[in-house]
Amino acid sequence: MASSSSSLAGLLLTAVLCLQLPVHSRAQLRVGFYNTTCPNAEAIVRQAVTAAFATNSGVAAGLIRLHFHDCFVEGCDSSVLLSVNPGGGTPERDAAPNNPSLRGFALVDAARAALEQSCPRTVSCADILAFAARDSVNITGSNAFYQVPSGRRDGNLSTEAGAFTLPGPNLTADGLVSGFRDRGLTAEDMVVLSGSHTLGRSHCNSFIVRNRERLASGTISPAYQALLEALCPANTSQFTNVTTEIDLSTPVVLDNNYYKLVQLNLGLHFSDDQLIRNATLKGFVDAFAANETLWKEKFIAAMIKMGNIAPKTGTQGEIRLNCSIVNPSSSSSSGYAGVIEMLRRPGSDDKLAMG
Repeated sequence: MASSSSSLAGLLLTAVLCLQLPVHSRAQLRVGFYNTTCPNAEAIVRQAVTAAFATNSGVAAGLIRLHFHDCFVEGCDSSVLLSVNPGGGTPERDAAPNNPSLRGFALVDAARAALEQSCPRTVSCADILAFAARDSVNITGSNAFYQVPSGRRDGNLSTEAGAFTLPGPNLTADGLVSGFRDRGLTAEDMVVLSGSHTLGRSHCNSFIVRNRERLASGTISPAYQALLEALCPANTSQFTNVTTEIDLSTPVVLDNNYYKLVQLNLGLHFSDDQLIRNATLKGFVDAFAANETLWKEKFIAAMIKMGNIAPKTGTQGEIRLNCSIVNPSSSSSSGYAGVIEMLRRPGSDDKLAMG
């Protein structure tokens, strides 16, 4: 009975949250989009996430971040997955804000191949990302499950310049608020979604230099900075493959510990620390640090809202057969089979092995 009540409550919450979305989003995406065309779609993605998490718990944080980085550039259209830009030039995933820190590509490929076996040419890579992010929240957040509106289509544009519009770890409070506002998200949404930093790891180049300035201004714990200095090489660069947990206490659990650390001058990034240097943002931090249930409810709402940033639907875009490249202009049956065989090939992407 408790399980049934919990499921009903989850459905009601999702219904309420969907009604709060902009009208154009409500009309474009819907819960259960694949109920008829691919009824096992979400279960197939969930199975892939669960299997990957069993061998590498860090993949959950990677998938949440992958969905975030996708939606914030060109909308939620899986542009971040493209390894080749059809128009030429460097794609998003190889730009400095994403490379080498993004991970989860191999899992997406595994889910893509399984879905093509079950219901070919039906489920978009963009929806795979949305489902995988939700499943990552669920698996790390004590069964914090929610329904995901779906029906996204895949885009065919991915540029290096787009990646540089992502909110970065060195932004000020005003810059963070502005970057989220440009995507239709509020200052509170920004603080709520920042709580996902309770999961995962970060590369030294994302924090070590700016944190020396924080040390001088007294906005980071000296003991914490000393620990980070001992970890990071003196010649840290973009490709220095040294990382640390963002939340040292509970790095694989989706909880409100991130906010408690920020309050103690233990935020890893300059942008994390900025949340307590602005009175309005600090009010949100204090509220979420004091009430984990409140934060999780708002986090789920913000994830659904973020997943509705400028989706492509209907006849827009395509359903990619291979999430890393756009479809050929004319797909023969032999070409289609070749794409699926390439997806099945082991060792095509080693990013899943990153901690």
